[in-house]
Amino acid sequence: RVICADEMTESADAEELQSRLWGMFPTLMRGVLSLPQIDRVRWILFPEVRVQTQSSLFTSDEKADADALPDIMQVMDLQQEQLARSLGDGHRVIHGVAGSGKTMILGYRAEYLAKAANDGKPILVLCYNEPLAVKLASMMEAKGLSERVHVRNFHKWCRQQLVAFGQELPPNKMAVGAKMDDMVDRVIRAVDRKHIPSGQYLAVLIDEGHDFRPEWLKLVTQMVDPSTNSLLLLYDDAQSIYERQRSKQFSFKSVGIQAQGRTTVLKINYRNTRQILQTASQIAGGLLTAENSEQGEDGIPLLLPVSCGREGPEPMVINLPTLHEEAAKVAELLSAAHQEGHPWGDMAVLCRHHDGMEACARAMARRRLPHQVRHRSGDFRPLEDSIKVMTMHVSKGLEFPIVAVMGLGGSSAKQDEVEAEARLLYVAATRARQRLLIAKTMTDSLAPA
Repeated sequence: RVICADEMTESADAEELQSRLWGMFPTLMRGVLSLPQIDRVRWILFPEVRVQTQSSLFTSDEKADADALPDIMQVMDLQQEQLARSLGDGHRVIHGVAGSGKTMILGYRAEYLAKAANDGKPILVLCYNEPLAVKLASMMEAKGLSERVHVRNFHKWCRQQLVAFGQELPPNKMAVGAKMDDMVDRVIRAVDRKHIPSGQYLAVLIDEGHDFRPEWLKLVTQMVDPSTNSLLLLYDDAQSIYERQRSKQFSFKSVGIQAQGRTTVLKINYRNTRQILQTASQIAGGLLTAENSEQGEDGIPLLLPVSCGREGPEPMVINLPTLHEEAAKVAELLSAAHQEGHPWGDMAVLCRHHDGMEACARAMARRRLPHQVRHRSGDFRPLEDSIKVMTMHVSKGLEFPIVAVMGLGGSSAKQDEVEAEARLLYVAATRARQRLLIAKTMTDSLAPA
């Protein structure tokens, strides 16, 4: 009994096809599979739909298969899986709330394109934050795809383009921010003059696209091979925490992205427990409301996340008089979590400023807790079993089972500054998968009471 692929087209009669399928199974099993049982079957049959934890992203497929099956098998929901499998050619835009599986879909798409294509042009994956690029590159390396899929943070890619095509680099004496801007401008001018070729990549996939300036998006859109025109942009304007893009509204059409009729919205948050998401939404307040609706699919909406219903402990909010006491309490609570059985690598401390990171590092050193402080590019080592200490900005795109947030910005009289801080704290809070701790001083007005 066989049904061939050319008999399962969109024009096939659904009832007739269903009847033929049932006819292939003359002996029917008794009972009906529950949803958890169906997810268990999908987890076993389709490894690509597994929702991996931060640490398991760097475990080889062979080792993962050899391990005992977990009690709870998290998989993409059917909407995510259908979307990941059915993304066609051309430009595609996915608007998704924090924790909706955007990066997982990007990873699946990159893997699919790399395995489906013949040897030729590589696939480019871009993001803004360097630690996120490290995470994505490790995902591709674990799958044996690092030769076919090039993962870069945007400014590193710009520098490599200038070097590869013999273009002059900015002077070293320039300030870092000005140097980064000048480097991008040099790439844009070189592409315009055709000193750097366009169409270098089979496909371009952009994670955390809300971090990109309009001119950056216009530049990388030109890097797609016209014969494939394959571009995937992942976006969540609620996580736009850099002033450069908050101050300038634009349409996708204006930067060469053909979003009309090619846009998908993901509203369900799978990363956070209901309690963590509720706290994060309370922090965001009125920020999570639709805007730019008059632009339709070509606009950039703000999305209100919907919980997947996963339960967990209530986030802990503690009030302390000083930053020093905040750091000491965070170190104490993380030490207690480790004694409960949580690995050090499952924990992160996200600080508003660098002085918070230093205070945290001193408190952990006093307790002899293994930790790594992300000061600069190259400092993030995701495989290391240690507590990751970093700024809230740098944490974008990452996730950890246990997250402590400390050293908040305090109260501000200006409304735009209040909104920017709320947006940043929302991003930090939604990094937590299971437990969230917010340590604040009495003057911090953004954190929940």
